[in-house]
Amino acid sequence: MRSLAALLAPLLLLAALVLGGCGLLQEEQDETLGWSANKLYSEARGAMSDGAYDKAVKYFEKLEARYPFGRYAQQAQLEVAYAHFKQGEAASAISACDRFIRLHPNHPNVDYAYYLKGLINFNEDLGLLGFLGNQDLTERDPKAARESFETFKELVSRFPQSRYAADSSQRMNYLVNALAAHEVHVADYYVRRGAYLAAANRAQATIKAYPNSPARENALVILIKSYDAMGMKDLRDDTERVMRANFPNSRYFKPDAGDADKPWWKFW
Repeated sequence: MRSLAALLAPLLLLAALVLGGCGLLQEEQDETLGWSANKLYSEARGAMSDGAYDKAVKYFEKLEARYPFGRYAQQAQLEVAYAHFKQGEAASAISACDRFIRLHPNHPNVDYAYYLKGLINFNEDLGLLGFLGNQDLTERDPKAARESFETFKELVSRFPQSRYAADSSQRMNYLVNALAAHEVHVADYYVRRGAYLAAANRAQATIKAYPNSPARENALVILIKSYDAMGMKDLRDDTERVMRANFPNSRYFKPDAGDADKPWWKFW
């Protein structure tokens, strides 16, 4: 009687041949086999131009894997980050930027990696000042705006001569105003809920953190209203003096004709 091993041997051989054939088939289906680094990069860039970002990412990743020390490999890492960005895959794009910054901190184009990372987070929170979609700003998480600001700040600090520095500075100014507006909106929400201490604390924090923001005027108004509601007359009067000194022409000092005898801060 033939042994079990002898009986199984043909089956094992057949299985090996089938699996080997599948492997060869997969290799034959990979159209990029044998492509040079230049060919892979050129095809990836072409796919990017056509908007085929998935295909571009695949080619760039193959390029980096096959030619990790070639002149195209580092550029491919940046291109992958941009492709993810164009696809709307913010997390993957930021991860790719962080990877490039970590691996190549002294690369001539590392400033672009910072800029792209800042831009991704900026676009994630675009419209914070515009109340887009009628969403209550108290419901928005300004995390992306803060991270965008910090990234642009690092870029401008480390690379003041970068071609991206001027645009980054402008976006930082927008983000400062957006973050200040968010804080004031939250403070106003507390006022409307009768949480005057929380409103005062939030307004004070806003004035301290964003002293040059246009939102400071509203923060001072909220602070005055909160102090008045809590019966803190001295603090209310001191804050009003500060506001009159800094915003002498504030619209808040112009009550309606019918309210001429009513303190201006009691308009709620």
